[in-house]
Amino acid sequence: MTETPWKAGALAVHLVLDPAAPVRLLGIVPGDGPAPDGPGVSLVEIDCPGEGRLGNSTSEQHRPYTVTAGLRYAGHTEESTSDSTTLWIEQRDPVRGLHVRTALEHVTGTDVIRVRSEAGNEGRTPLTLTYVSSLSLTGFGPMDALRLHQAPNAWTAELRWQQLTAEQAGLVDIRPFDDGQGTAKSRHAVTVTGSWSSGGFLPVGGIEDTGRNLAWVWQVEHNGAWHWELGDHHGSLYLQASGPTDREHHWRATLAPGESFATVPVAIAAVTGGLADGFRALTGYRRATRRPAADLVRLPVVFNDYMNCLDGNATEADLAPLIDAAAAAGAEYFVLDAGWYADEGTWWDTVGEWEPSTVRFPHGIEATLRRITDAGMTPGLWLEPEVVGVRSPVVDQLPPDAFFTDDGVRVQENGRFHLDFRCAAVRERMDRVVDRLVGDLGAGYLKLDYNISTTGTDARGDSVGAGLLGHNRAFLAWLDGVLARHPALVLENCASGGMRMDHALLSRTALQSTSDQKDHRRYASIAAAAPTVVTPEQSAVWAYPQPEHSPEEASFCLVNAMLGRVHLSGRIDRMEPDEAKRVRTAMDTYKRHRDLLARGLPHWPLGLPGRHDRWTALAVHDDHDCLLAVWHRGDTAGTVTLTLPWPDTDPALVRVLFPEDLPTSAGLDAAAGTLRLSLPAGPSARLVRLQRRTRGEIR
Repeated sequence: MTETPWKAGALAVHLVLDPAAPVRLLGIVPGDGPAPDGPGVSLVEIDCPGEGRLGNSTSEQHRPYTVTAGLRYAGHTEESTSDSTTLWIEQRDPVRGLHVRTALEHVTGTDVIRVRSEAGNEGRTPLTLTYVSSLSLTGFGPMDALRLHQAPNAWTAELRWQQLTAEQAGLVDIRPFDDGQGTAKSRHAVTVTGSWSSGGFLPVGGIEDTGRNLAWVWQVEHNGAWHWELGDHHGSLYLQASGPTDREHHWRATLAPGESFATVPVAIAAVTGGLADGFRALTGYRRATRRPAADLVRLPVVFNDYMNCLDGNATEADLAPLIDAAAAAGAEYFVLDAGWYADEGTWWDTVGEWEPSTVRFPHGIEATLRRITDAGMTPGLWLEPEVVGVRSPVVDQLPPDAFFTDDGVRVQENGRFHLDFRCAAVRERMDRVVDRLVGDLGAGYLKLDYNISTTGTDARGDSVGAGLLGHNRAFLAWLDGVLARHPALVLENCASGGMRMDHALLSRTALQSTSDQKDHRRYASIAAAAPTVVTPEQSAVWAYPQPEHSPEEASFCLVNAMLGRVHLSGRIDRMEPDEAKRVRTAMDTYKRHRDLLARGLPHWPLGLPGRHDRWTALAVHDDHDCLLAVWHRGDTAGTVTLTLPWPDTDPALVRVLFPEDLPTSAGLDAAAGTLRLSLPAGPSARLVRLQRRTRGEIR
């Protein structure tokens, strides 16, 4: 038996390699500290039908499985590139013919390890899997010092982070153990069961060890169903994370001899500090592992005609003044949202052809798109590629295997059929659609929406969970093909707002819709929490000032989006000159400072926001510059003290960037690293810039 620390940048991964036993992982820790206490957990947990668990109880935990106990360490190799170093660990079970390769990948320059496994059948008969963990980890420290973090995520109420003690999560330390197994056999489980990867919870979680000032933050990198669980383990906790499972999602995979199954990746940051430090580590990792795109450097302003504006009922006549107003406000993309393809008003269950309406555009949609281009903006279109309406003529044009099925019957959700991207006819048809919209119509931006959620499909004889997983992976491959053919095309990921926020999609798409929230006051907390799951430069936030808004309220709307990707909307075409000037001033301010968003890291001066907090704040900063957004939703004027990301801010370089014309009182305590800000009764908000003493003069 060999206890082996694998050094990965500033991280140490402590493993036990024993040819007579499964490989165990003791923990992942920052720095050169000692190995975590405790016996560790199996590097990967695997279950097959009828095998069950070891021990005296068939508990609800996904461990310890009998199949796992049959694995034996069979060697390891290390591979390095300029971008990453990967430790591959091999295990075999000659009795079952099972071969498992686990990749521990360290992305250069980050404090993050990405873990995934491949389970292969080396036997002579089929092998069925019902559970394969992506990440299995322990070594978090004593339970009473641990704090658990999870984020419920609902439509228009996204990103609601919660902190729990282990006991509040239902987990207890039962030492001394009666049977030596080291667990009460319970668990705290977080599961998404449908095809909305963040429908219910974000695929992100965290653990803080308050005693040792350490934190671990993980993300499941999958655009469909997933599961993670925590349980008590020898006085600490274990964590297991995976994609779909048999018990939670009706997933199983039967491998013929020679076939293999790959788990979805799970990335975990291990940092000195707290939860926010873990989010900052993941921010750097997310940037390092996504598709490069010019859009992510330039951060152009988007105008979209939907939210609190035309609401999916656009016409050529309605769009004309909006196009002019958006250009005057400084927009750089103009996106026609839902409805551009529909002759009738009730288009929901007719979608699928994606041909422009001649009723809405009597001179052809080309004339409207040309008007957008002539105004100096790039035209964009809304598209929902994974569905067709039940009344769409496309239904009869596609083969039977194009659709999700349940016991052979097409799955219908809210007037739509779900398409299966494993079907070549589906992919080829959508390729033709995209090539026409981009190549013939000149769309440089596609907003890809996804407005239904389903548990999966049993087409091709698969379990419903396996069918959904197969579709999810085929859809990602389709996106890769689209971007290979159209490398300059900008894709926005949307699913009824923020119902599919995951790194599998965000590693490919340039922007992420964060919400369908129509109330700008409620949007503030969503915007402030967005960098927990998406980088600031990919975080699409609506700003929809209206002609009836007061200067404070309009400014609040605009500040919502100014630390992310501005999605401007609202009836700006009906504004008076002074109202339109406020919008233009906000966009000009954003453009002067947006370069920081593409490289900066998030900081929460008041902690992660609560949905009803009177004060909310988010900062994005590098080593010298900081942009700070502060929102006040109290009924009376008030003052707040904000913790800055560094203690040596230059008082001469503290400036309210927007709005400059409304009353604000600011006082800096440079030694303490705090800023006192006084604002009028809410809703009121300010964008502030701060710089360190080591920086030159303000630009």
